[in-house]
Order: sequence, then C-alpha cells, then structure tokens
Amino acid sequence: MKQGKLFTVFASALLLVSSSLGLVSGVSAASKTDVTTSASKAKYTPDKDLKGKYDVVIVGAGGAGMAAALSAKQKGLNPVILEKMPVAGGNTLKASSGMNASETKVEKANGVKDSNKQFYEETLKGGQYTNNKALLHYMVNHSSSAIDWLDSMGMKLDKLTISGGMSVKRTHRPHDGSAVGQYLVNGLLRNVKEKKIPVFVNADVTKINEKNNKVSGVKVVMNQDKTKTISSKAVIVTTGGFGASKKMIKQYRPDLAKYVTTNQAGSTGDGIKMIRKLGGYTVDMNKIQIHPTVYQKPPYLIGEATRGEGGILVNKQGDRFTNDMSTRDKVSAAINKQSGKMAYVLFDAGVKQRSSAIDEYEKKGFTKKADTVEELAKEINVPAAELQKTVTTWNQAVANKKDTQFQRTTGMDHQLNQGPYYAIPVAPGIHYTMGGVKINTKTQVLKKSGKAIPGLYAAGEVAGGLHGNNRIGGNSVADIIVFGRQAGDQAADYLK
Repeated sequence: MKQGKLFTVFASALLLVSSSLGLVSGVSAASKTDVTTSASKAKYTPDKDLKGKYDVVIVGAGGAGMAAALSAKQKGLNPVILEKMPVAGGNTLKASSGMNASETKVEKANGVKDSNKQFYEETLKGGQYTNNKALLHYMVNHSSSAIDWLDSMGMKLDKLTISGGMSVKRTHRPHDGSAVGQYLVNGLLRNVKEKKIPVFVNADVTKINEKNNKVSGVKVVMNQDKTKTISSKAVIVTTGGFGASKKMIKQYRPDLAKYVTTNQAGSTGDGIKMIRKLGGYTVDMNKIQIHPTVYQKPPYLIGEATRGEGGILVNKQGDRFTNDMSTRDKVSAAINKQSGKMAYVLFDAGVKQRSSAIDEYEKKGFTKKADTVEELAKEINVPAAELQKTVTTWNQAVANKKDTQFQRTTGMDHQLNQGPYYAIPVAPGIHYTMGGVKINTKTQVLKKSGKAIPGLYAAGEVAGGLHGNNRIGGNSVADIIVFGRQAGDQAADYLK
C-alpha cells in the first residue's frame, strides 16, 4: 500500500491518536487534513532538518524504535528515527492490556509471588514449546529492569492484571487502568523530544545500504517525493510485522486471508523484505496469531484485560463454552466452533471501572448495555433465562474460587453483580505475526549460516522466534521494550 493511500486510511484515526498524545494543538476536530498535517509535520522534526549522516538510523517509530533510540542516546550516540506513517506509534498504539514482567517491585508491593522461572515456563508452554529459548530467557530476565527503566522516565506501570495463559498477575498497566499502548507512546515520545532525538514521519525507508559487507545507512523517500541517502554505521529495524499485508498473509497462511486484522495500516512487512535482500534469514513466517476477541466492523481489538478483570465469554445461546482465560489460540478455536463463529464478551460495571479501556469501546458504539442481565439478553438476542443461569453459575464459581465447568483459575477476583451489564460481540481476527527475521540475544540480524550482518539490528514484531506458536498477551510490550533497549545498547557497543 502506497503512502498516499495510507494517509486516507489513517485520517480518521489520527484525531484520536494525536489528541491522546498531545500532538494536536488548536486544530479543528472537523478537519482531518489539518489533523494529519499537524501530527505529521508541525510536531515532528521538519524535513529540512534531516542530515546526511547519523550514528545509527532507527527504522520505525513504534515502541521498539523509540526504546532503541532512547537507549542509544543514553549511551552517547546520535540516533535518528525514520517512520513511514504520518504519526509515530505503530502497532504499539493498539496495545491494550499491559506489559508482562516478573520479579518486579510492583508485584512485591502488591503481594504477588512470582519468579522469572515461572514466567519463562508459562510462556514456553503457551508457545507450545517452540519458542527460541535464548530469546525468551533474555526477555524474562530483563523484564523487571525494563519496568524500572520506564519508571525512571515517568512511565509508571504500577497496576496489575492477568492475561490468558499466565497463573499470576504479572501484566503491568498504567495506574489509571488505561490502554498501555497509547500511554507508552505518549511517554516515549515525550522523552524522545526531551532528549532532542529527531523523529521524521512520512519517511519511507526503501533500502538498507551496505558497503564492504557492512551496513552503511539507508535510502529514504521523504513525503513520497524526495529520495535521500542517509549514512550510518548501524541500522536498527523496528518496522513491526506484516499483519496488515493481505499479500503476505495469503502467501504464508491462505486459510486466514478473509480474516479482519487489528493491525495498523503500516504493518506490511517492509523491514522483513529489506533485511532479506541483505541475506537475513526468516523464521516462523507461517505462525500468525489470531486474537479471539475482535470487534469486526470496524476491526478493533477488545483487550484481554476485559476478561482479566472478570469478564466472561458467552455464545448465542447465552452459555459459556470455554476457559475464557486460556491461551489465545485455544479461545479463538473455541469461538470458531460456536454458532456464527462469534461470541459476546460479557461484563459488569465493576469490570468497566477496573479497566478504563472499556470507555473507548463504549464511545465507539461497540457495547450493548442494560440495567439487568435479563434486559441485556434481550439487547443481544440470547435466551434471558439461560444467560441469567450462566451469570449465576459463574458468580458461584467465583465465590467458591473453583470453575467446575471449564477450570478457569484466573481473573476470578470479582463476581459479575454490579449493574449495568455490558456485552460486546466479538470474533477472531489477525492480531500478530510471530514470524520474522532471525536475531540473537544481542538483537543482531542473522544469516541462515548463523553469522551476524555487521551493524544490523532488529527488535519487536519484525523479529521472529521469541513467541513460538502462540504469543501470550502482554508479552509483545515486554518484547519491544526489552529488545528495543538492547538494540540501542548493542549498536552503541558496536560503534565504540
């Protein structure tokens, strides 16, 4: 998809994004063009300030890219961030539930008993034991320090919830319960600005250059117009996955070609393609995660925290049909077996109070609402008596701390007994691409031989292997922060 079309796709979303990030000032909400212009030019580094040489070029301004830039800057480098979209954030903006981390000060303060070993083993199990173990060990062992690193820059993830496949509350969220993605993008951008790190948007990197078998910079097209060559001795690729590329989805998983996607329009696999041209190796490209709870039109992720804070899934008959907090692959498969291949996320006012991301779902018109369970049943056209029976049975399970129906053991701290009640229709959608370029724990991009490409690093969803067959909710944010930091550090070490 060319950038001109991407502008059109992004226009309606930019007002919300830019407003939440404090990027738009004095701009009419009615004017999408003005919003786009303000977000892409007025508040980012002007094109005229683009230099011909930097210590390190970071391709992609999502969470991993900004973490890499801040880390590189802290190590004394002069980094630049180039982002092809008209606004920074990437798929990080869509992250909802939180960031998984173990042995943190937040867990200790909340009396949560956790260990790196437990985090590692549960993630390995969730990935069906196909994860790259070295990468997984590195992420887990550096997750706590990543929470501290964010905290040191004013990004406090001090509220806990739980995600599917985890046994304890290790998903760290903003204090107010808001969506973690926009909160982190806001904080990372603020720090990038304070550290005077240039961020150029509408900057489409089309090639990674090499000289004498070493990375030597990039070729970038600015505003679909001028092509420039930027010199650097290191390049960090943080362009995300390919969940928005219908062509690549069809290539690797034709069975998923008709699924909606939760990915932002820029997730088209650009970084993977560029790295391959340099001889970089890819792994797990057919491993594409389906998220079970996606509102379908327009496609929008209904975050795992809605269930983690006590919500349940019911089908058109008003019945629960699976362990609502199982791993995403299992819950998705269970929903696909239901009538209409859909379900409802059902929750009450208590869940809504504990997860403010639900406010956004309500504003967008995704929710059905009623004062009682019986009235809600009428709103969503399911048998009222059966839905009431389901909620009553669930509340008894919560009281007994035992779900005899489906053996759910987490997200059972609160009964669903506070009106009003809510339901959101959901079905599976493409959410995350586990495959990507092969890296080692230093984030060096590897060739098939296992040899690193000198000066080339990758972090975040563009890299493959960490999550195995199935990603655990909350691990992608840990991935981008932990390995984003590492890429910045390693680029600095390489340039010394």
